[in-house]
Amino acid sequence: RTQYGFKAKTIDDKDEVGNVIGKKTVYGFAKYLRDALPNATYLGFTGTPIEKTDKNTPAVFGNYIDIYDIAMAVEDGATVRIFYESRLAKIHLSEEGKRLVKELDEELKKDDLSETQKAKAKWTQLEALVGSKDRVKRVAKDIVSHFEARQEVFEGKGMIVAMSRRIAVELYDEIIKLRPHWHSDDLSKGAIKVVMTAASSDGPELAKHHTTKEQRRALADRMKDPQDEMKLVIVRDMWLTGFDVPCLHTLYIDKPMQGHNLMQAIARVNRVYKDKPGGLIVDYLGIASDLKKALSFYSESGGKGDPTVTQEKAVQLMLEKLEVVSNMFFGFNYEDYFTADTSQKLSIILSAEEHILGLENGKKRYVDEVTALSKAFAIAIPHEQAMDVKDEVAFFQAVKARLVKFETPGPGKTDEELETAIRQVIDKALVTDKVIDVFDAAGIKKPDISILSEEFLLEVKGMKHKNIAIEVLKKLLNDEIKSRVKTNLVQSKELLEMLEDAIKRYHNKIITAAEFIDELIDLGKDIQEMDEEPQEMGLSTFEYAFYTAVANNKSARELMQKEKLRELAIVLYERVKQNASIDWTIKESVKAKLKVIVKRTLRQYGYPPDMQKLATETVLKQAELIASELTKSEPEVVS
Repeated sequence: RTQYGFKAKTIDDKDEVGNVIGKKTVYGFAKYLRDALPNATYLGFTGTPIEKTDKNTPAVFGNYIDIYDIAMAVEDGATVRIFYESRLAKIHLSEEGKRLVKELDEELKKDDLSETQKAKAKWTQLEALVGSKDRVKRVAKDIVSHFEARQEVFEGKGMIVAMSRRIAVELYDEIIKLRPHWHSDDLSKGAIKVVMTAASSDGPELAKHHTTKEQRRALADRMKDPQDEMKLVIVRDMWLTGFDVPCLHTLYIDKPMQGHNLMQAIARVNRVYKDKPGGLIVDYLGIASDLKKALSFYSESGGKGDPTVTQEKAVQLMLEKLEVVSNMFFGFNYEDYFTADTSQKLSIILSAEEHILGLENGKKRYVDEVTALSKAFAIAIPHEQAMDVKDEVAFFQAVKARLVKFETPGPGKTDEELETAIRQVIDKALVTDKVIDVFDAAGIKKPDISILSEEFLLEVKGMKHKNIAIEVLKKLLNDEIKSRVKTNLVQSKELLEMLEDAIKRYHNKIITAAEFIDELIDLGKDIQEMDEEPQEMGLSTFEYAFYTAVANNKSARELMQKEKLRELAIVLYERVKQNASIDWTIKESVKAKLKVIVKRTLRQYGYPPDMQKLATETVLKQAELIASELTKSEPEVVS
């Protein structure tokens, strides 16, 4: 853990009897280790590297020497695929819950509360709503039915991640009410356990679930034994890292998580076990975007620091932004939202989204204004004027959440995290009749991880709200194209130009919304066909990238035909790979040598002379794009 511990910390200095006698500055182990061994070489081994502004593994240990990622592990059979299922539970806010919110609001108004205490109070408020009695009952009921259905088709075990120890215990109590035979006071018996520590001051309800280190080791052995009757475990923080249970197939997440912490947690269910088809992540708090980020990599963090404006200024700014956002709904009556039932609320939100998307540059303007409103609101709360408009702000945030659901967020997540916490507190005051699936709420079927299936594309096409359908397709296609940018220069450029051309013609009103949707769906089908072509041609992903580089002009395709271009691509890839050194992209001599090799190979295979210069440049650009892949093995010079 030596990427931590460089910064100084101030702690209490105590005498022999424990009395505080002053302050002293200390550092972590990393600082002392580096000071003691300044010329040592430090190597890092980690399954979850961090690349943030404030914590950066490569910045401490240097560039990655070797990477073995999830895709490789799945391909090698070292791990199984991870699947995601959203079962977003809305909260039934009881009178007791409303009283709790009011009391916490009063606490937040105290002038002597520090920023850290305010953040803690917001988390406490969120925890109280997420852990409301009615919601815990609904989640417990859903988990029991869901897990039993899973057990019918595949024997294994599950883990539930709760937001707090209190919620973990109450969730346990609700589950054993539904399935009394799962309970046992004996640690060596019973189908479900809570793994946590507790002090006597926590009260008897929590204290009875306290476990010692030895007891937790015994429970771990039970969990790892596929034949043991213990099938479910509820945790808050324990067992989310370094806990290896191959037969664990389902992870129920009811706790806000992100980044490497989320990555470590979901890795609990990706272990190989018999014919285990994959691990399932069941989401009860809407962490889909965080899960996607964790699986692709980790988002940067800029750190939010202290507020830059006073509360009074924030109140004025909040009211200004509130008016701007309200004016964007001119001609759209959203007042019914505040008295509607759950299904009507969801319908109004979707209609509001459709309205905003119908405005000139509406999506960007709305998202920008609501983001500014949310930041001001976060600082202004719990000012009386902020509290008076919190329901209206909640509605605007709910519409924004729908609008940004299908777009890639920018770097830096701290402000977004703050808004998410606020939205959880406010939006969860909706009364629900059942656990709601987010895709059902949008009017489309839940997609598989392979999002561009023909069935899903047709489902999106049939959506009632055409502007929303367009946003969904644009987001999905853009993500698919971006995933190719790092491996295939020509193909990604071609697809991006097709997408941008369609968007431009739609914005210029050359084509209708319906025609635009059809073009996007056709583009999705083109992507699917392109994905199948490398396998059909017997080429690897990188060989195919070189093929698209040399087949990117009509004269070459007509003169050489597909099979000869295929052979040329394989030879080019091998020769470039054999002659590329680790730092070849910054060494002009090596680049010049590779240029000669590419030119010679093109001439050798009869590539059209008038296109050789362009093809050489394209091949070298493609090579630079996959430079790390080309230098994975020791280079061998072609004679």
